Amino acid sequence: MTTTPPVTLDDVHDAAARLKGVAHRTPVLRSRTLDALVGAEVHLKCENFQRVGAFKFRGAYNAISRLSADQLAKGIAAYSSGNHAQAVALAARELGSSAVILMPEDVPRSKADAVAGYGAEIVTYDRYTGDREAIGAALAAERGLALVPPYEHPHVIAGQGTAALELIEEVGDLDALLVPVGGGGLIAGCATAAKGLRPGIRVVGVEPEAGDDTKRSLEAGRRVEIPIPRTIADGQAAGIPGELTFSINRRLVDEITLVTDDDIRAAMRLAFERLKIVIEPSGASALAALLAGRVQPVPPRVGVVISGGNIGAQRFAELYAG
Repeated sequence: MTTTPPVTLDDVHDAAARLKGVAHRTPVLRSRTLDALVGAEVHLKCENFQRVGAFKFRGAYNAISRLSADQLAKGIAAYSSGNHAQAVALAARELGSSAVILMPEDVPRSKADAVAGYGAEIVTYDRYTGDREAIGAALAAERGLALVPPYEHPHVIAGQGTAALELIEEVGDLDALLVPVGGGGLIAGCATAAKGLRPGIRVVGVEPEAGDDTKRSLEAGRRVEIPIPRTIADGQAAGIPGELTFSINRRLVDEITLVTDDDIRAAMRLAFERLKIVIEPSGASALAALLAGRVQPVPPRVGVVISGGNIGAQRFAELYAG
């Protein structure tokens, strides 16, 4: 018996209709220098130009916009290292609701300031000793809030998939799509869209070497937990893939490759110097994999999701110099 996938191409199209006129249709950038460096035609889907500076707004708005008026009046809860927090805070404000966000104590200041700027209340925890899912669920239950997780939600995943939908609509056939992987929601949505539109496309996820939980999990055929990684790619510091995202990614993702923090720094520098764009470490990981030769053979036409650009000037300067 054939079972219906938890997220389908139709769900992604439905999310795109809901996001039309609300989320930005982000640009796709090209660079002859980049093409020459990697030996391929590279199309960069720049979600650093999305609202809140990252792809997360797509999924957050798609999920929150479907809540009842009564639940919107009660408010929204979320847990996040930064970008999903900003996305939920803004989406809640746009929809006339309020948000309470659980964030790590060591989250970059620029991200915490942005969340507060959108009007959300911030509650902190220690990411290395606390269970954010348990703390977040308890917080939502205590206050009667609707919990919108960063990736373990079909509407969130479908919303994230609109990034790949737009990319393929704009550039046509691609041989491969490279996507950063944290909890797995972005690549789950993008793989759903990409494989639905182009069944032969090669979908490659990229993780930091220190945080290879999805790679280990796909190789083992089950979810594998690792210690919370310490990496400059704070948005990819996941300890275990989501249950829902893993069920999608084990079916649709062709491979996972790894990059070092130095690879990520190099990609951030190239993007700044050649493309004149600022990318946060997590947002640069897929580009880093291509530049560092981690994807072999090199696909002739490749799409790369630049997932975000939320990084403060001081932190960017530190990483650029490092």
